[in-house]
Amino acid sequence: MNDYGTKNIRNLCVLGHSGSGKTSLTEAMLYIGQGSDRLGKVADGNTVSDYDNEEIKRKISIYTTVEPVEWKNNKINVLDTPGFFDFEGQVKEAVRVSGSAIITVSAKSGVKVGTELAWKYAEERKIPKILFVTKMDDDKADWKKTLDGLRQAFGASIAPFYVPMIENEKFIGYINVIKMEARKFVDGKIEDIPVPDDMLDVALPARQMILESIAETSEELMEKFFAGEEFTEEEIQVALKAGIASLDITPVLCGSAFVTQSIRKLLDAVNDYLPAPNETAIEFARYADNEDDLVEVHYREERPLSALVFKTIADPFVGKLSFVKVYSGVLKNDMSVYNSRTATTEKISKLYYMKGKKQVETAKVVAGDICAIPKLSDTKTGDTLCDPVRKIIIDPIVYPEPCLTMAIMPKEKGDEEKISQGIAKIREEDKTIRFETNNETKETLISGMGDTHLDVIVNKLLEKFKVGVTLKAPKIAYREAIRKRVEVEGKHKKQSGGHGQYGHVKIAFEPVETNELIFEEKIFGGSVPKNYFPAVEKGLKESCLKGVLAGFPVVNLKATLLDGSYHPVDSSEMAFKMAANLAFKTGLPQASPVLLEPVNTVEVTIPDFYMGDVIGDINKRRGRIMGMLPLGDGMQKVSAEVPAAEMAGYATDLRSMTQARGRFTQEFVRYEEAPQNVVEAVIKEYGSQLED
Repeated sequence: MNDYGTKNIRNLCVLGHSGSGKTSLTEAMLYIGQGSDRLGKVADGNTVSDYDNEEIKRKISIYTTVEPVEWKNNKINVLDTPGFFDFEGQVKEAVRVSGSAIITVSAKSGVKVGTELAWKYAEERKIPKILFVTKMDDDKADWKKTLDGLRQAFGASIAPFYVPMIENEKFIGYINVIKMEARKFVDGKIEDIPVPDDMLDVALPARQMILESIAETSEELMEKFFAGEEFTEEEIQVALKAGIASLDITPVLCGSAFVTQSIRKLLDAVNDYLPAPNETAIEFARYADNEDDLVEVHYREERPLSALVFKTIADPFVGKLSFVKVYSGVLKNDMSVYNSRTATTEKISKLYYMKGKKQVETAKVVAGDICAIPKLSDTKTGDTLCDPVRKIIIDPIVYPEPCLTMAIMPKEKGDEEKISQGIAKIREEDKTIRFETNNETKETLISGMGDTHLDVIVNKLLEKFKVGVTLKAPKIAYREAIRKRVEVEGKHKKQSGGHGQYGHVKIAFEPVETNELIFEEKIFGGSVPKNYFPAVEKGLKESCLKGVLAGFPVVNLKATLLDGSYHPVDSSEMAFKMAANLAFKTGLPQASPVLLEPVNTVEVTIPDFYMGDVIGDINKRRGRIMGMLPLGDGMQKVSAEVPAAEMAGYATDLRSMTQARGRFTQEFVRYEEAPQNVVEAVIKEYGSQLED
């Protein structure tokens, strides 16, 4: 691979709805740029991008991959991203280090949820975009409908640079509406032809719209436009590039991954209109020793080194690879870099340009370029690597919160450690996974972005770490309490030769508002010696760990030791502890015990259109709507309180209800008394705990 300076680099993420042709487009760009000797196909499982076994099996992208494409003296780092919603974290990584985006839109299915999300990701980062309408060679392609959908979804910035020519329902060429030149595909080549008369009513309005957008980029061009003067080719080029950079113009191109001429025009557009790193806005970082102070980071090779680790591969066979974007300076072999998070120095052994899974060694990487570094021991995704003379922290990637939690357990006893080790490696690659042990339920929990995400993790544990696991819905951490005050006695008396055991207590149990047990004593006359009070309290605290309804911890309880008796020889701490336990088991069933269930605050962000369905679903889950807040752009935030037990599977259900447009967060808020039907179901399911 040739050496390229910062001005000759483009960092481009390919975004879009699942199945809209992102990987096929990336594969075509790589092939046409002679970076691959064959045009791989997703259906055949032989693409450069989708090389993981899970990707090949499922025929979807799961991981972001980097494919450097060389085109007319420029290097285009194409980051092919997943379109499936469960792998949003991978998309966030790619968008974070890209200076521009291509958003693919299928000419068959038009604008979908993934198209809208792709647009949103690019808008959040304020990076310029090209919309590429794919699958124009398909019999069901509908260019006009797709373009109308784009305009309706994204507004006035939509500007079709090329209009397809269709003959007998076949994609036979295109019209460059800026130059009003037509090109026809003939026997694998391209020929210039006059613009067909029947296409003028489509091409001329599109050209007029682009000319108006060009005129709006400067007063001089505006005057020229109203004077009826033609713009020069240079004026058009400069104005379009400026309009695209300012996000006022979004070019729309069209073609097919299997019609190479259309991909060549796309690559030309990337070179002509999308910015090199040194043409983009400066990045802001923070000083490692004073994070309140901002520092400007310019894409300049002569500046001190700064680089962001935006992705990690931690394969048990390949080893660890840290994907890095260099923001300033030059990264070289054998140099030492400072990790701002760990405050340690890492030695760079080798540098690679990645092409899917293929590694191409290089001696240096300049500002604006992307590479991979092997075997960095203390470096993780999100870390900043920099020159020790300027210790800075580049803002890391903001990942979405996982929304689906399941209990994970090994299929074979004794494999718990294998699971932990495997998940630790997978989490190095995927920051949207959460892994923890619930100390109360004793379950190990794994959280991810959806069913498919967790299924991929399960398969990866088996394939790469040789450990089989099963997933099931996690237990709900219920609580038990009482409604009324009772006074009961507990007497532990046992004689079995020698010293016996004797403990006798009278205790009042009553409800209070507290999580911890409140213990008091009101003994008169020494009926229970003071040295046995701690034993009584300890016996009660241990008893509270397992309630009398379904074996869940007891809360909101006050116990007062009122009376009792002892034996000068047979009494002991153990005997009084047992007596307290007997009093607990005798008294709580008489005190109107109740089951408390955890309640979560839930905030759901949805388009207005789905408001009725979402509210109706929350009501079915025994939820209470607490408020609704308009967010603008047709979005609403619904706040509710919902029992935690009813939130199982909500991530999947919300995605189905809103066509994946909905997002939600939840957080525990308090415990509430459960209704009788829930109590009966819980006792039936967990009542056996009482006998453990």
